[in-house]
Amino acid sequence: MKIICVGRNYADHAKELGNDIPDEPVIFMKPKSALLQSHTPFYYPEFSNELHYECELVLRVCKNGKYIQERHASNYYNGITVGIDFTARDIQDELKKKGLPWEKAKAFDNSAAVGKFIDVTPAMNRKNIGFTFYKNKELVQTGNSGNMIFSIDALIANISNYFSLNIGDLIFTGTPAGVGECVVGDILEAFLEKDNLLTVEVK
Repeated sequence: MKIICVGRNYADHAKELGNDIPDEPVIFMKPKSALLQSHTPFYYPEFSNELHYECELVLRVCKNGKYIQERHASNYYNGITVGIDFTARDIQDELKKKGLPWEKAKAFDNSAAVGKFIDVTPAMNRKNIGFTFYKNKELVQTGNSGNMIFSIDALIANISNYFSLNIGDLIFTGTPAGVGECVVGDILEAFLEKDNLLTVEVK
């Protein structure tokens, strides 16, 4: 199992971080050890002084594939949820200044929190999936799949040109504007439409 992540997939988020809007998906990876297990607490990483939350839609791959055409992409995932891409922003900023990869800031242990999956059904409008994110009961992020620069199916097609997709892989599809810092004691809650699918306490 691998975790494939998409950066800068919402124009407003790219702008809030001072990044250019990309012409093609920005892809990075997290290892299996980045997945926060449901029975495992999330502990603030010792190496960072500025931990940020990034709430995203997450897909569960259900079929092996390579060089997938966009029109067939919907056959390759059967579950969707919300997740948190935890980011050591201070580490990432230093790495970006030096032109170095982001893995230390993005792919550390337990940096990928994933909620309860719901089944993707034929009736689901995949171009209009809303999600929200709360920090200590305060709404801080609102997103919708219709505002993605690259749609879910376009992401599947693009990613599969470079990486074979395998059953059980997870795809983080990018975060909207509103990312920010979290500290020890914060309660983070992510909703898909009206369903609370993920709650994480920062310890």
